[in-house]
Amino acid sequence: MTDTTDVAQAIQDNIRRRMTPAERLRLAFEMSALTKGLALAGIRTRHPAWTDAECRRELLRYAFLPYSLPPDLP
Repeated sequence: MTDTTDVAQAIQDNIRRRMTPAERLRLAFEMSALTKGLALAGIRTRHPAWTDAECRRELLRYAFLPYSLPPDLP
């Protein structure tokens, strides 16, 4: 399932094919950082009283589900 039209997808694919490996890696890092920021913002919205550490821990919990986080993780 995608929200991108076939024409838009073809344009994106063409752009990515012309990118160097370093540019594609940078894009992946930027997309990862954006996703992390959006997820943290959602957690903070749902839990406004939580500290930054609690929000980051919850983000890790989401990332590593279904596994439990170590109890001594700050």
